[in-house]
Amino acid sequence: MNKRSVLVVCAAVFFSMFITAGLFAGTTVKDTFKMQSKIYKKHTYATPTLTHKKHVDEYKAKCGDCHHDSNGKPLTKLKAGDNVQPCYECHKKPGKKPAGGPKLTPKEKREYHAEAVHDNCIDCHRKHNKKLPKDSKKKSPVACNDCHPGGKIK
Repeated sequence: MNKRSVLVVCAAVFFSMFITAGLFAGTTVKDTFKMQSKIYKKHTYATPTLTHKKHVDEYKAKCGDCHHDSNGKPLTKLKAGDNVQPCYECHKKPGKKPAGGPKLTPKEKREYHAEAVHDNCIDCHRKHNKKLPKDSKKKSPVACNDCHPGGKIK
């Protein structure tokens, strides 16, 4: 084999690996991750852990149940591995709306990261819990310490 043939073969292999990597980039979803956000200088409460697998397999959640567009409409065409923006990209204000402040519209309220996440998660959890018998052990968490193990950080 001459040098030119070796270079062509090497280039073809490299190109194939590059294309393959591109096809699989962003196609894995971490099963479990801490819901930490870079917009906080310091989190007030212990950070909850989200489990994709549990939500999808056990609760039959669809991507659009959590992920939505700028108008709050579910992203129904998502599939596992699609790149999505983290919550804080749109819900940019850390924490909750200031207590005693002016009345905000629902959209203004959801500009606050904690308000948006709590509304999304807790509303879904409450709907899930209503479908279960009152004594069910499979209830979804709705109380602060259920999602924030360890509670408030001192």
